[in-house]
Amino acid sequence: MAPYHNSRSLKILFPPFSMLNFAADVALEKMEYKLKIFGREIIDDQSVEQIKNCLTEDSIGVLTADAHYGYGHPIGGAVAYPDHISLSGVGFDIACGNKAVRTPLKAGDVDVAGVMDEIVRRIGFGIGKPNPVRAEHAVLEKLSSLSIKMPGSLKSSLFETARAQLGTVGAGNHFVDLFEDEEGYLWIGVHFGSRGFGHRITTGFIALAQGLEFGDRPKNTNMDSDPIMFAIDSERGTDYIQAIELAGEYAYAGRDIVVEIVCEILGTRPNFEVHNHHNFAWKEEHFGRDYWVVRKGCTPAFPGQLGFIGSNMFDYSVIIEGTDSADSREGLYSTVHGAGRVMSRRKARGKVKWSRGKDGRKRLKTISPGVVDFRKTLEKAAQLGIELRGGGADESPECYKPLEEVLNHQGDTIKILHRLKPIGVAMAGDDDFDPYND
Repeated sequence: MAPYHNSRSLKILFPPFSMLNFAADVALEKMEYKLKIFGREIIDDQSVEQIKNCLTEDSIGVLTADAHYGYGHPIGGAVAYPDHISLSGVGFDIACGNKAVRTPLKAGDVDVAGVMDEIVRRIGFGIGKPNPVRAEHAVLEKLSSLSIKMPGSLKSSLFETARAQLGTVGAGNHFVDLFEDEEGYLWIGVHFGSRGFGHRITTGFIALAQGLEFGDRPKNTNMDSDPIMFAIDSERGTDYIQAIELAGEYAYAGRDIVVEIVCEILGTRPNFEVHNHHNFAWKEEHFGRDYWVVRKGCTPAFPGQLGFIGSNMFDYSVIIEGTDSADSREGLYSTVHGAGRVMSRRKARGKVKWSRGKDGRKRLKTISPGVVDFRKTLEKAAQLGIELRGGGADESPECYKPLEEVLNHQGDTIKILHRLKPIGVAMAGDDDFDPYND
């Protein structure tokens, strides 16, 4: 199998950076000349203001071209802090990321419809559909080393959530896809993170930051709240770093398991793979100084490092390789993680409400319709020959920027190695309730 780079522990030395692309006017405030923005013309002002609010006097900020508004920190935003780690910069879906593998199979020889049917039968999408057979993995034993102070019953509940959801995909923009590359070979691509385990870790630390106990319900906060940060040499900072590292191993294991299941369905093994987190924090050295770099919806792209960038349901996804350039250095070797939303979920699908049926399952009820007609999305998928399973109006292609345009704004920071045409797409449907999607 070909080697790949996953940036699980990455420290690379680079020469001091040039300020040429940061600002020409030295009179500008520090916040301005320590912020690098790719594709400013396609990024909303709200996201720009939000990343500025995340910057401290000695930090460095980045917005990639797929950036959009997030919780306390924009998605598509990265910040390097010398002495702190930002919970808001990691996000609720700790270690969300992508894995892609190439198989020796030719796409034209595969019964794509049959494979997609089997994928949604054997893999859980949304909280209401756990895997029919629980996955087993050594990472579950590692979770027991989590040292956060909490009642034993809460720890047991947290670990049971992790065990039950290992190898499930979740909802929202998370997916399991089949692709065809330029030579006709079949690829598998997956996108999801640490599921309920990561979400509960995050809400627990938000509660701690508010002076509550780990298992308490956090007080109400809003999207524009100041970022929640912990000093890296504090007990809380040390505990948080340990927690996200465990969540990161859990997410890697989950994506590995899903890819293995799909390979079993296909009766094949991969001959090439790439695997990265894009919601995480790494200790790195930039410009001669150590930083904790949080990337939320950002793929690390150091020179020679590979990444898988997903698109929307219908457009090409890509395998990229990071490069070394002035823009790369100023951008903290960060690139996009996808196309980036341009339409809110509510606008796309309308006003909806979850209600619990007689069978105990939560179902989605439409209060007022949105602007996207999902029936047309289904018709378009059929026209393109894409086997679509699940999805909804809020994941239709018009909700996203064109990936090619987004990638163009990243300039010479990356090079594209493969363009992958989607031929099978599996996502949670509208009726799959999932509180862990970020």
